[in-house]
Amino acid sequence: MEGFFVTGTDTNVGKTVLSALLVAALDAVYWKPIQTGAGEGTDRETVMQLAGIAPERTRDESYRFDPPVSPHLAARWAGASVALENIRRPNLPPGTPLVAEGAGGAMVPINETQFMTDLMRHLGLPVVVAARSTLGTINHTLLTLAQLDREGIEARGVVLIGPENSDNREAIERYGGHRVVGAIPWLDAINRETLIAVFREKFDMQAFQ
Repeated sequence: MEGFFVTGTDTNVGKTVLSALLVAALDAVYWKPIQTGAGEGTDRETVMQLAGIAPERTRDESYRFDPPVSPHLAARWAGASVALENIRRPNLPPGTPLVAEGAGGAMVPINETQFMTDLMRHLGLPVVVAARSTLGTINHTLLTLAQLDREGIEARGVVLIGPENSDNREAIERYGGHRVVGAIPWLDAINRETLIAVFREKFDMQAFQ
């Protein structure tokens, strides 16, 4: 098991919490290939705190920009351009999985001609989709899954984040053709222990082996 690429149906949907959960539960290494909004703190720092891991369990970003905007725009403002050939999957010890977190959703532009889906294909990791459990999630999630299928990208499954909603779960599985493989409820405290407990109680562990 080489690892997973975490994408979302929208920005601020919970990708970083899901990434921290997978890092803690799978004893994985975290990597954010393209970081925007670094001026307000990085997702790498957040995952280190939430998952309770040392810097050695993370890898440096390939691209890092301060403005909290789409990668293509942040790079343009910085007088740069994101190039896939400069993004290389880190070499890890055998048996160590990698959790790579995307920026925004699947169709976020990373440069003038390519999207986050191009980065997914470039890295070759199965994708886990972070989605809200609440109103509006069906449309956003089905669109994301349809795009991944259209581009031949393996979607390992969907993780619903928020209050339990069995109707939305059923609709996503029925119309989206992919399983919901986990759920993250509202957590009063987010730390390594609670994240591992959620994984054991709310996730299909077979999907992550």
